[in-house]
Order: sequence, then structure tokens, then C-alpha cells
Amino acid sequence: MPPIYFLIKPASGNCNMRCKYCFYHDVAENRAVASYGIMSKQTLEQLVKTAMEQAEGSCGFMFQGGEPTLAGLDFFREAVRLQKEYNKKGLQVFNSIQTNGYCIDREWAQFLAKEKFLVGLSLDGMKEIHDGCRVDAQGKGTFSKVMHAAQLFSAYGVEFNILTVVTAYTARNIGKIYGFFKKNGFVYQQYIPCLDPFGQERGTFDYSLTPERYGDFLIKLFDLWYTDFMRGEYISIRWFDALVHMCKGRAPGSCGMLGVCTPQLVVEADGGVYPCDFYVLDKLRLGTVGVDTPAQWEEKRKTLGFIEQSKKVEPECRACRWAPLCRGGCRRDREQPDGSIGLNYLCPAFQRFFAHAAPRLAEIAKRVP
Repeated sequence: MPPIYFLIKPASGNCNMRCKYCFYHDVAENRAVASYGIMSKQTLEQLVKTAMEQAEGSCGFMFQGGEPTLAGLDFFREAVRLQKEYNKKGLQVFNSIQTNGYCIDREWAQFLAKEKFLVGLSLDGMKEIHDGCRVDAQGKGTFSKVMHAAQLFSAYGVEFNILTVVTAYTARNIGKIYGFFKKNGFVYQQYIPCLDPFGQERGTFDYSLTPERYGDFLIKLFDLWYTDFMRGEYISIRWFDALVHMCKGRAPGSCGMLGVCTPQLVVEADGGVYPCDFYVLDKLRLGTVGVDTPAQWEEKRKTLGFIEQSKKVEPECRACRWAPLCRGGCRRDREQPDGSIGLNYLCPAFQRFFAHAAPRLAEIAKRVP
């Protein structure tokens, strides 16, 4: 096999926060078992052993949730120890973790720095924006906790990105949010459009992101980013970076920008393997770590037709002038309330954005190596 990467949910969907727009809470509610608890040491060892045996060249472990830090720091110490024990082929091993920052203390920061984890820290902007959706189990805002985590990461040299969920609130305030991030030295940013629950008509919640709002957001953010770039101040925004790569004829490096699903491996706390973080559903279970082989997982993926279904493209999408850059977007954004695959809900936003930004994206592509 080529390099292999696992997205792992060591604490299943368990979380110490109650974010109003949490997509994984919705996923868990659509399963017979909402939470699989904390991953056992036996499952962790079998997963690491399988990964190290199957991979060639490199191997990656991406820990997400729920909130993965609920598995405890000792769980991650054991994961790193097992990686070293089973790395018989001299593989490059990459670890990353996506966290809400709530549990981060000095000990966590020291560990993540020492073991070179890349961290994604969820922060939706200033206090009044962040606390509007990202609250704890008592309904209290979590902004101060996240900012404390960011300060610890900076103090101990942890490499981290800021992950921002784009809602109606963040979209309306992106100018202030972008300035706030710059002021705090957050130069690596990712913006993730929020998702409405499965089977719901899109745009019906107070936080919902409509195509019009998202189009306004993208255009405003791009203009700010472009202005900074032209004066020599580079801010890394993952989606814009990927578009520049595509303008240079390179692969985007992001699953949702490829136009088709890729063979991902998502592992729940009980060892269950699934094809995508957005689709950790009973009907799409590929197998179980330690029970089925990776070859059997791939065979089940083919039987389910998961990747084949994502190749369905609407005629108007195929004929669109922006198709080479847009590629239809993520399958989850193309899923209709009845479960069928159709036109991307955010299509009007992308059309407006590319008409506005494409010439300058091409210009930047000529300037960067």
C-alpha cells in the first residue's frame, strides 16, 4: 500500500462542549449507538500495528472527535509509544489533533510540542461571536478557555492552525474576525462552512449559512487576504492556498476540492472503520480494526459504491466555466434532503466568488513558487 492515513475518534462523539452547529452530534444521533465511549488500549494497539504494517513511506494519525482530548493524555502517550514500537520500516509518522481547547493545560502543550503534533484549534473569532455558538455543557461561553490554549501553544512552540466554522454570524463579521486573528498572530487559518443536520432543508437555523451570505463572506475574506499578500504580508488560508495550487496545475490537497470522494479511513472508538468523517453511519461501516483486513475494508467500500456515488455531476455543474476550480465541492454539500446527490447547495456562492477572484488567483499563482 502507499502512505496510509487514519482519522481517529478516540473519544467517539463525546464532547465537553455543546456547539449549536456540531455536525458530528448529528451524525451520532443517526446511529443505533450514539457513543462508543473511549477507545481501548487493545483497539489502539491493533490500529497502530495495522497502520505500520500496511503503510509504505509514511503514516499519519489524525485525532478528532467529538473532543479527542477526553481520551486523556496517557492515551496519546501510549499512541506515540506504540508508533515507535511498531515502526519497523522506518516510516515517517505524522500526528495531528483537532481540539476545542477546553482541556488544554501546560502538560498537554508540552506533550504536543515534544511529539510534534500539528494542532487544529477551534475558534470562531472574537468573544461575542465565538460564544454565540461554542458553549460548554452549562451553556457558558468558551472563548477564554480557547484563548488560553492558544497562548500555551505559542509559549511552548506547538504548531497550530485556527479552525473557524463559517456561520451566519461569522460571515457577517469576517472583517473584524480576520483583523482579530492577525492581531493575535494567528497566521494559519482554515474556514469550514457549517452544515445543517441530515435531511433538513438548508438555511433554516439561526446559524445557517445561506449561499448569499457565504458568497459575501468569501469575497470579503479574499479581498482582505489579497491586499495583505500584495503588501508582502502572507496569511495562510487553506482554501485560498489550495486554489493557488490548482491554478499552477497542482492537486489541491484537500478532499472536498477534488470533485470526488477519496478512500479515507475513519476509525471510531470501538474500532469501526468508515469511509468519511461526514458519514460515520451504521449503513456505511466498512469493517472493524483487528477483525477485518484493510483489503476487506476496501472491498466493502467498493460494494457500497461510496466513491462511485460521489462521481455523479449535474450537467449544469459539468458545463460551468468554473468547474476546473470548483469541481462541484464536497459530496456532503451536494447531498439533498432526500439523500440524493445533486447540485452543491453553495453553488451560487462559488460562482460569485470565482467571477470576482479568479484573475487575481491566477496572478498570485504566477508570483509564488
